[in-house]
Amino acid sequence: MINLAKTKPVGCGCDDPELSGKLIPVNMALETGLALAEPVAETETVPLAKAMGRITAEAAVSPVPLPPFNNSAMDGYALRTADLAGGGSWTLPVSGRIAAGDPGCTGAPKGSAVRIFTGAPVPSDMDAVVMQEYVERIGAEITLKSRPEPGQNIRLLGEDMPKGGAILPAGTEITSREACALAASGHGNVTLRRKLRVAIFCTGSELKAPGEDLGPGQIWNSNRYMLLAALNKPWIELVDLGTVEDSPESLTKTLIKAAENADMVISTGGVSVGDEDHMPAVFRAAGGNIHAMRVAMKPGKPVAIGTMGDAIYVGLPGNPVSAFVTWHVIGAPILAKRAGAAKIAPRKTTVKAGFTTNRRPGRCEFRPAKLVGYDANGTEIAEVLSPSYSARVALLCAADGLALIPADAEKVMEGDVLEFLKF
Repeated sequence: MINLAKTKPVGCGCDDPELSGKLIPVNMALETGLALAEPVAETETVPLAKAMGRITAEAAVSPVPLPPFNNSAMDGYALRTADLAGGGSWTLPVSGRIAAGDPGCTGAPKGSAVRIFTGAPVPSDMDAVVMQEYVERIGAEITLKSRPEPGQNIRLLGEDMPKGGAILPAGTEITSREACALAASGHGNVTLRRKLRVAIFCTGSELKAPGEDLGPGQIWNSNRYMLLAALNKPWIELVDLGTVEDSPESLTKTLIKAAENADMVISTGGVSVGDEDHMPAVFRAAGGNIHAMRVAMKPGKPVAIGTMGDAIYVGLPGNPVSAFVTWHVIGAPILAKRAGAAKIAPRKTTVKAGFTTNRRPGRCEFRPAKLVGYDANGTEIAEVLSPSYSARVALLCAADGLALIPADAEKVMEGDVLEFLKF
C-alpha cells in the first residue's frame, strides 16, 4: 500500500505509465489541449463602460502619476510645520478654504492655515494636514496642541502609481477592481480580445428539456444548462445547438455547423466506447483530428480533445457529474487560453483530509468535498460527501470543491494533505 505524505500535498501521480496504462494522464491531456488553444488574434477597442467582464488584449499603464497632485487624506487644516515654533500650543489664523475639485490656492500668508477637505489639492508650500478633530476653532482661528509630522495626512503625487506604471497585464478579465484602476488612471477606452465564439450541443436520444414530460428511459438534459451557466460570460459569444439524437447523420450535420464559425466546440456525451457513442468516428469522418482521448481521471475517463478547422473541440462525458468535473479540470482552462486570458488554471489550494477511504489506484480521483473547519495550524479540513458520487449531481451543490486523490494512492488517511480545487 502507498501511503500519502502528511506534511505536503501529494502530486497527481497519474503521469506514471505503469498506473495509467492506455489512459492519458490528466496533466498530459490538459497540456495537449492548451498547446492547441492559440488565443484569438483579433482585437477591438471599446469604451470602458462596455468593457466589463471582457479580457484585455494589451497591458495597461498609467498615463499620469496617481494621484496626479498632492491631496488631503482628511477633512482638516493644511499648514506649514515650520510655522510651529516652540513647544506649543499654537494658534493660527485660517486664511482660505479648499474643497475637492477646487484648483487650489497659493499665497497663503506665513503663519496661517487653510481649511481643506478630503481629496482637495494641498498648497505646494504646505506640508501637513491636521484632522479637524484635533484642533479647536474659534472664529477665524484654530488652536492645536500637538505638532504634526511633515507629510501627515497628505496623499503624495504618484505614491499610488507613477506615470507609466503597470496597471494590468494583457489577458486580464475586467472585474470591478480592474475597472476601478483603469478609470482612476483615465483610461476611457480599452483594447480587448474579441469575444470568443463557442458552440455547444448535447448528444443523446434519451434527453428531454427540463419541464417536458419524460417517457420510458428518458432523462432531463442537465449538461446543457451546466454549460449555459459556465459559459455565461461577457467575453463569450455563445451558439447553443441544443440536443442532438444519437445518429451519425444528425451528429455530423450538427458538428459541421458548430465548427463553421466557432473558435471552440463543446459537446457532451457520445465519446466513450459503447455502440451508441458515435462522436469520435463522426468527428474524424467530418475532417476533425483527435489529439487526446480517454483520460486517467475519475470521474470523467471518456474525454476527447481535438481540432476541426480553426475550432478546438472538447468532447465531455454524458454523465452530468463527469461532465462537470472534466469541464472544470480540463475544458475551462483550454477555453480561457483560447480567449487570451492570462489566468487559466483552476483555483487550487491544499487541505487536510477529514476522512479515511480505501480505493483502487490507477486514476486521479476528483471527489466532491465540503470544507468543514480548520486544524490547529489553520489548514482547512475537507470531508468527501459520499463514497459513491459519479452519478449524484446533487452532491455538487453541497460541495465547496473537488478533493484530488492521487492516482497511486490505495488509501487516504485522515490528516493526509490533498490538493483541493475550489468552486
